[in-house]
Amino acid sequence: MFIVLEGQMSIDFRDGSVELSEGEMFIVPKGREHKPYAERECKILLVEPRGVVNTGEAESELTAESDIWI
Repeated sequence: MFIVLEGQMSIDFRDGSVELSEGEMFIVPKGREHKPYAERECKILLVEPRGVVNTGEAESELTAESDIWI
């Protein structure tokens, strides 16, 4: 779930995109590929289930080592 606190952002999907502005919220359906981004600085609140890998199923130098602090 993405909640935009300040600014604007987009979430791209294979079949389209969603534009979000300050105060708006969007829930990405479970298992749906998505690419969130912002053209300018944007402050968001991201809520996701515990244990979700931050780069999907792929492991790379961008993958967080652990989320034990949560």
